[in-house]
Amino acid sequence: MKLSVIIPCYNEEEVIHTSYQRFTDVMRTNSYDYELVMINDGSRDNTLNILTELAHKDKNVKVISFSRNFGHQNAVTAGLHNCTGDVAVIIDADLQDPPEVIPQMIETYVQEGSNVVYAVRNQRKGESLFKLLTAKMYYRTLNYLSDFSFPVDTGDFRLIDRQVINTFKKFPEKHKYLRGLFTWMGFKQTPFYYDRDERAAGKTKYSFGKMIKLASVGIFGFSKKPLKLAISLGSISMIFALGLVIWILYLQLFAVDKVVPGWSSTIITILFLGGIQLFTIGILGEYIGNIFDETKNRPEYIIQEKLNFDTDTPKKEKTHAPEL
Repeated sequence: MKLSVIIPCYNEEEVIHTSYQRFTDVMRTNSYDYELVMINDGSRDNTLNILTELAHKDKNVKVISFSRNFGHQNAVTAGLHNCTGDVAVIIDADLQDPPEVIPQMIETYVQEGSNVVYAVRNQRKGESLFKLLTAKMYYRTLNYLSDFSFPVDTGDFRLIDRQVINTFKKFPEKHKYLRGLFTWMGFKQTPFYYDRDERAAGKTKYSFGKMIKLASVGIFGFSKKPLKLAISLGSISMIFALGLVIWILYLQLFAVDKVVPGWSSTIITILFLGGIQLFTIGILGEYIGNIFDETKNRPEYIIQEKLNFDTDTPKKEKTHAPEL
């Protein structure tokens, strides 16, 4: 059984040597037939040079380098499109997910006869209370809105077999939410519980804005309930407006002296209805934007160069056309 380890890298020069050493130690200690597929996601630091150096001294290191930063999910997608293993483990380079638990995940995979072994975090060390709370709220919200039930407290760290990889390659959509897609596929999926560590070095590359973007991809990619929410809000606003009309008529007929002159009620109504309209238009805009991106049919990523693919010796492979 050959194992592919998919490792997206973005500005990870401070940790990449340590990552390589720990991954390699795990692979060699357990005598795995393996490849480390390391994807340079348009890094602006020395990450690519370090990966190139590692590839030249170790043929098990395979490097994919993007022409620019295309994002974490697209980096993992490229790794899955190009890996050759019977099973693949998706794991970040920052070592928050310890590579030392990979053998245990493989044991679970074999013993349970699973297609997917997804890692569930018991503890998340080194993360702020704000991030912990928002993550917990997000997963619960996604499950409430979605037609499918997603495992909570999980990330992209998981083991998937060749059947799942081949199925994944058939998905043409551009805005991929990987942990959601793997759940949506079905197959036999088994949880694996572990404690998440702090970053070994460097800073997180997932800013608050990127987390919001990923969350929106998950929600709008797996749920039509926000559209139904727009209908509900529209109905509530109409009921509110009707109630306000009845209240004003009552005051005019039975309590004229209590009617306050001015435009307060008009302004409040306009603001309320305007807010509802803008909110629902925003929801529609998210869905229409996704449709727009899909119809353009641009590649998810562009590979500028590869190292150690299809050869026994490290060789740079330049691609002049977009490669999927």
